[in-house]
Amino acid sequence: MIKKRRALEDLIQWAESPNRKPLLIRGARQVGKSTLVRMLASNFDHFIELNAEKPGIQALFHRHLEVNELMEALFFERNISGAGSKILLFIDEIQESPQAIRLLRYFYEERPDIHVVAAGSLLDFSLGEVRSFPVGRVSHYYLHPLNFEEFLQWKGEDRALQALQHIPVPDFAHEKLRILFHEYALLGGMPEVVQRYTDGTPLSGLAPLYAGLWQAYLDDIEKYAGNNTQRQVLRHIIRSAPMEHDRIKFAGFGHSNYGSREVGEALRNLELARVIRLIYPTTQLTPPVITDLKKRPRLQFIDTGLLNHTLQIQSQFLGLADLNSLYRGFIVQHLLSQELIALHNNQDFKPHFWVREKANANAEVDLVYPYEGQLLPIEVKAGPQGRLRSLHQFVERGQPPFAIRFLNNTISVENARTPAGYEYRLVNLPYYLMSQLEGYLKWAANRQ
Repeated sequence: MIKKRRALEDLIQWAESPNRKPLLIRGARQVGKSTLVRMLASNFDHFIELNAEKPGIQALFHRHLEVNELMEALFFERNISGAGSKILLFIDEIQESPQAIRLLRYFYEERPDIHVVAAGSLLDFSLGEVRSFPVGRVSHYYLHPLNFEEFLQWKGEDRALQALQHIPVPDFAHEKLRILFHEYALLGGMPEVVQRYTDGTPLSGLAPLYAGLWQAYLDDIEKYAGNNTQRQVLRHIIRSAPMEHDRIKFAGFGHSNYGSREVGEALRNLELARVIRLIYPTTQLTPPVITDLKKRPRLQFIDTGLLNHTLQIQSQFLGLADLNSLYRGFIVQHLLSQELIALHNNQDFKPHFWVREKANANAEVDLVYPYEGQLLPIEVKAGPQGRLRSLHQFVERGQPPFAIRFLNNTISVENARTPAGYEYRLVNLPYYLMSQLEGYLKWAANRQ
């Protein structure tokens, strides 16, 4: 069975567009960027792949500073005529060659006949240092770990995938989708992990793979540490961060003596590598969502499966009735945030949560999401309406048309009322439907 990525359809549309620009695929190491481009290559007459980590390829970009000269050299080396052919040029690990990054603009201006895709695992470190970056002449695409839809496709669960994509999901499919989502929550979405698992490797056999992925991220980051002290801080942060399941403070992070500046710098480096994201709150009740950088953030890791392995909690998934009971609800909230991020490939999307911090009246809503000029609150928890104190505070002040709650139950819509008497609709969705959020927002909006 061919295991495709949802992103492949987006890349095919890019390739068919007459106004396309060179495409820069961004994302953490091992999320499948190179494999995705090689899948795309089957639609072309010729595929030229260059890895900028190799000294010979770096020298090639140094020697050929003009696009036409470079392409003629590549055509000659590979015995390609080029005339009338559909050609895909892939520059992998492009962050290793600032010359190659600068050259992208000239492909757009001088060789629009060549389809150019570039990718890199640590691009965010490099792009700020590249002079004359081709702003406006390059398109960006953000690739993430597999979402639940892709997990089902890779498992060969075609009927379950069809049911997931049907709005509303049929009642008969609920239990199987719930069980499959628990499996996805346990494993996460790193492509190599899911590939090996669906090929028959047992969970116990995946431990070395998880450990290797995590160590590879740490090794990558240490390359950008300026001195031994910075390396020590980075090691401490990446080893302590998985234990943080609430909003964090920089100073003294992970029971250390490190100050706010040192921890903040280390966390920002991890964020540039897309291993960890800092998810900040907002105090807004309507769009646009304004990030409040003065308030404490929470941490989002590249993948929930890696997080489970690091926390050594995978055995706790066995026989679990509700994901919300695992690790005080942190894991399912983390996974749904991961799913929400994965919905956005054309922008560097960061989710937000909402806070109201007043004396004796603090409130926090798990997620907020802009939709049709409204800011909708999203809660990830079990429990009756009476326990939705923070959600009610948001609803009373922002007065959205409806609110979303993800929980272990089937789909339902309740007529809800806040303590102050404001009436709204509470849309209850199973955890496994976060990947279908946009469709259900339209569905809920049309239910009057």
